[in-house]
Amino acid sequence: MDAVFTAEQDEIRRTVREALTGTATDAPEGHDRDLWARLARRLGLPGLTLPAVYGGTGRPLTDLAVVSEETGRALLPSPLLATAGLAAPLILALGTPEQRSGLLPRIADASLTCTLAVPGSLADALALTGDNTTGTWAGGGRAGGIQARETGDGWTLYGEAPQVLDGHSAGLLVVAAHTGGFPRSRALLFLVDADAPGLTRTRLATPDGTRPRAALQLRHCPAALLGADDGARVPGVLAATGRAAAALLAAEAAGAAAGALSRTVEHLRAREALLGHRLADLYVHVQGARSAAYYAAWAPAAGALALAAGLEAQRTVAGEAVRLAGGITGPEVRRYGERAAADELLLGPVHRLRDAAAERAGLFVVEGHEGTSARCPRPPVPAVGAAPVAVVRGLSGA
Repeated sequence: MDAVFTAEQDEIRRTVREALTGTATDAPEGHDRDLWARLARRLGLPGLTLPAVYGGTGRPLTDLAVVSEETGRALLPSPLLATAGLAAPLILALGTPEQRSGLLPRIADASLTCTLAVPGSLADALALTGDNTTGTWAGGGRAGGIQARETGDGWTLYGEAPQVLDGHSAGLLVVAAHTGGFPRSRALLFLVDADAPGLTRTRLATPDGTRPRAALQLRHCPAALLGADDGARVPGVLAATGRAAAALLAAEAAGAAAGALSRTVEHLRAREALLGHRLADLYVHVQGARSAAYYAAWAPAAGALALAAGLEAQRTVAGEAVRLAGGITGPEVRRYGERAAADELLLGPVHRLRDAAAERAGLFVVEGHEGTSARCPRPPVPAVGAAPVAVVRGLSGA
C-alpha cells in the first residue's frame, strides 16, 4: 500500500472542499440536488468508481474515500453513501446486462439516486456485525420482514423496512426480500421505482437531519428481480459491498471528527496552553481513524474494524468538542455529535463491529480439554497517549 496521496487525489480533495465551502447542512429534500449535479459534472462523483463503459471514471475506492472524508468534514447531506456506496455496487455486481446499461449511466450522471432497503439491521445484512447467510435480516417464515411473491408477469413485495437511508428521496430502491418456502427459502434483491404503486415512504424525524432516513411500506408492490434468481450469490455480494461501504463511512466519520476538532480549535486558541494536551489527544484519535479508513479503502476486508475506529473517534471527538466549546460555538459543534449518533445507528454499534471481526478472525476463543470452546473477554483498549502540545498549532488545517 502506498500511503501517499496521488496528485489526482489531492486535486479531488481540493475541488470537493472548495465546492463544499459554505454549503448548508440543512436540506428539506434530504440533499441539495443542484450541488449534487454540479459535483457530478465537475468530478463525475456518483460514477467515480463505476466502469467507463457505464459512464463512470473507473477510479479506485480510495478516491471515493477522499470524497467521503470531505463530505464528512462539511456534514454534507448527500446521497453519496446510499447511491455510490451501497446501491450502485449491487447493481453492478448482480444486475443483468440490461439493468446495468439502463441504470448505471443514470447513476453516473446524477440523474438517478438509489438506496438499499432491508427490513432488518443494515449492518447485519452487509455482514458487518454478523453472518448474513441465513437471510433472517430479510424476513422469514410466513410473516415478518419483506416477502416476495412471483406472479405471472414479475414479482410483488409485501412488508416494511423501518429505517432506510435516503429512503424518502431516492429515485430507485434496491429492496431485500425473502421468498420461497422450505427447501427453496432464500433472500433476493429487487428493484422498486420510487413511484411504484403500493409503495409508501415516510421521512422519519431524526436528531441529525444530515443523515435522513425513511420508513417504507410495501403493499403488493410490483418489483423487478435484480439479476438472476440466485440466492446463493446475494450474501457474498452484500458482504463485499458492506466492506467497501464501511471504508467509505469510516472515512466520512474521520472527516467529521476532524471537522469537529477544527471548529473547536478555532474557538479555543486563546486557551491553547491550558487545553493543548486534551486537543492533541483528540488529534491522535482523528489521525488514527483516518489511517484506518484509507487502509480499508485499499484493503476492504478491514472495513468493519476501520469503521469501528472511525465511529469511535467521531463519537469521542464530537463529545469532547461539545464539552470544551459547546457554550461558545452553539449548534455548529453539536451537529457533529448528532451525526456521530446517527452514523453509529446506521452501521454500528462499535462493539458489535469489533466482536464480529474478532469472531471471523478466531480471536478470544480458547479450546477446552474436551474440545469445548469459550470466549475470553476482550482486553481493555489502552488510552491514547498525550501528544506534544506543539501539534495543536496545526490542528485547524487537519
